[in-house]
Parts: sequence; C-alpha cells; structure tokens
Amino acid sequence: MRKTNKTMTTIDKNKPILVTGGTGYLASWIVKQLLDNGYHVNTTVRNKSDQIKYRHLLDIASKSKGQLSIYEADLLLNHSFQEAMNGCELVIHTASPFKISGIKNADKELIQPALQGTRNVLFSANDSKSVKRVVLTSSIVAMAGDAIDVTKLNNGVLNEQSWNTTSSADHQAYPYSKTMAEKEAWTIARKQNRWDLVVINPGFILGPSLSQRTDSTSIDMMIQLLSGKFRTGVPEGDQAVVDVRDVAQAHILAGLTASASGRHLTAAHQKDFLAISNVIGQQYPNYRLPKKYVPKWLFKLLGPIMGFSRKFVKLNVGYDFVFDNSYIKEDLKISFTPFEKTINDHFNQLVDDELIPDLRS
Repeated sequence: MRKTNKTMTTIDKNKPILVTGGTGYLASWIVKQLLDNGYHVNTTVRNKSDQIKYRHLLDIASKSKGQLSIYEADLLLNHSFQEAMNGCELVIHTASPFKISGIKNADKELIQPALQGTRNVLFSANDSKSVKRVVLTSSIVAMAGDAIDVTKLNNGVLNEQSWNTTSSADHQAYPYSKTMAEKEAWTIARKQNRWDLVVINPGFILGPSLSQRTDSTSIDMMIQLLSGKFRTGVPEGDQAVVDVRDVAQAHILAGLTASASGRHLTAAHQKDFLAISNVIGQQYPNYRLPKKYVPKWLFKLLGPIMGFSRKFVKLNVGYDFVFDNSYIKEDLKISFTPFEKTINDHFNQLVDDELIPDLRS
C-alpha cells in the first residue's frame, strides 16, 4: 500500500493541529517542530495536573513562535479526544505504548491501548466536522514482526507492501499491537470519505530526547548500552535506524503535503548495536562498550534473564532488517540525518541530562 486513490488534501495552516500523547519521546519533537514553525498545537496528556510530565513542552512553547494548548485524554476512554480535536483539520496520532520486554499482560499493556486508542481518535475524527487528515504513527514492525520474516519476502527487502503476519499476543506482542492498530485505522478510514489517512512506519528510533524521561524503550536501550551491561558483546543483526527528529519531520510533512498518501517506511540506516557502540567508543573509550558480537547460542541461553524469549532470539538474532525507503523520499521529499550525528547527539543529551556518567574527558 503506497499510493491511495485519495484526492489532494490541503490543510489550513492557521487552524490548530492536534498531536496526541505529546509528552512522548517522538511526539515531543513533533510538537517542538510545529511550535518552532509558528503553528498552534493542541496536545493531549493523561493527567493535566501532573505538570512535571509536560513541563518541557511548556518551556519549548515559551521560546517558540507558536501556541500550545494542553488537553487531558485517555486512550481507553471513549470521546476523550473530542475536545482537543475541535477546530483541527490535521490530527497526528502518536499515542501508543512501546514495550518489547518485561510484558506481563500483553492485552492490557499493549494491545488494548493501541487498538482502543486508535478507535477513539478516529471515531472522534468521524464526529468532528473540521478534520481533513489523520497521520498515524504505526511502525516498521507492522510490516515484519521478526527479522527472519524479511528474508522470506520477495527479494528479501521490506517495503510498504509488506504486512506483519507472524506476530501474536503470545509472540511479539508489541509488533502485534501496532499491526492490529494500523489495520483497524485503514478499516475505519475506508468507511468514510471526509478525512484521509496517512501512515508513518518508523524503524528503530534513536536521537536526543527533549525531556529527562527514561521510559522510552529507545532511550533505555542507549542507557543500557552505555552502562556496561552489554560489554561482553551484543547480538548480531542490523536494525532499521532512524533519527527521532527525522521521524517527527516525516509526520509533519505527511500532514501538510497535500499529495501525501499511503504508508511510509521511515528508516535511514541499516546498522547494528555494535555500530552504535563504535561511534561512541571511538571518541570516548572510557565507557564500557561492547567491542564484539555475542554468539547466538549464548544469547539464546541468557535471553530469558534479560527479558527476551528463546523464540525471539531464534527469529531475530543474526538476521537483518533490509529495507527500501525510496517511497518516503519520493512522496514526502525528506532527507535523513547522518547516522553518526544521531548517535552522538543522543549520547551527549544523555550525558548532559546526567542520565549516564560523564566520562567524556
């Protein structure tokens, strides 16, 4: 699914733009980029009285050309996005939980929030007379759940035609939640003709955070990598890496480019965890970074202790996420941040925010 049959959709840039889940790692960058360009942004938080969670957004707004309005909404509460959506022609729906390990109840922690949240936002779009376009944050894992799946595709390359058919609530619950949520979004979109749907499918997102929160899986991975936890070695297998700032820009371009349509595989670099470590280690050798790969048999043995099932290790370690990102370059005219800049900026943000020790000197 690349191009759709939808007509051109022009968004009034003077109207507010809704970004759901604005305190998130990615959503915060979408809010910032919109504010810096002078837009009026409505965003949602789960608890408006807990200002600490969105203080960074208020600080960004105070220094920007744009205007920020905060609304309270809950993914599992029907109609809770309606007020925030009033008057908006563009809705960017990013809010969805992201966990790949330590999951105790997949349905409660991942599947229902992703699925019900998507329904709530899109049903509100149906009820709102102003909405013309919805941009949905899906994921590359809605295209392939396990890295081994990519090898079974035509030519062994992932693109927008690919759908995840192997994940379930019992295996790869997060990819399953994203797949179900995106499929539901397309089903809802096809049943009406007043707004159109454009989807962003990011790869493994890295890059600096705008807050000091560490509950993002991407941020937690970087902290673990720099803590010495993987100093004996990392599993082999390339990820589809992309800078968080590029993914934010992709959402905005998807919303404001009148001709944009379909799904967009949003990834820039095919790199593994050793490549990430090498970028940092070459400049700052004091960190206990991995310098080699851990054998697959050993990672399969240790995986359950680290929150990864043996089945996950079997189907992912040693396989690469090979992808084709030509469509997003063509449709949204986007260019990507160099890999080294993404890693260095992310590393320096973690050190500057004192989330990891400063061993740079």
